[in-house]
Amino acid sequence: MPSRRIRLPPVLPAEQGWLVRDGKVLASLEVARGRVAKTRGLLGRESMEGAMLIVGARSVHSFAMGFDLDVAFLDADNQIIRTLRLHRNRMTVPVWRARSVLEAQAGAFDHWDLNVGQIVELRGCNSTGQSP
Repeated sequence: MPSRRIRLPPVLPAEQGWLVRDGKVLASLEVARGRVAKTRGLLGRESMEGAMLIVGARSVHSFAMGFDLDVAFLDADNQIIRTLRLHRNRMTVPVWRARSVLEAQAGAFDHWDLNVGQIVELRGCNSTGQSP
């Protein structure tokens, strides 16, 4: 019987950095670069340590994901304007003020105490998602 796993095209390695709030490192951070990497996001993973930033996104989905997500929508100043728990096989409505989306495995935001109104920093990476 053929495998039902989704075959995804190869992607450039994600840019690496740190997610920081109030000077405290919360987690490792991956910044997806390019259209294919942004579309792929966390697909094909069974779990996630750290977080992924998808620059330029205003909505995300969890179709074919291996786990539930915590999702934070960030404005142009990296202020959290909305958070939610996204269960598998769901899609968010667009958050028009969002300029990027932060994704992590469900429960991570509680552990990191991330809430609406906080500003996060993206250290060690170019927050635009472009190569330096």
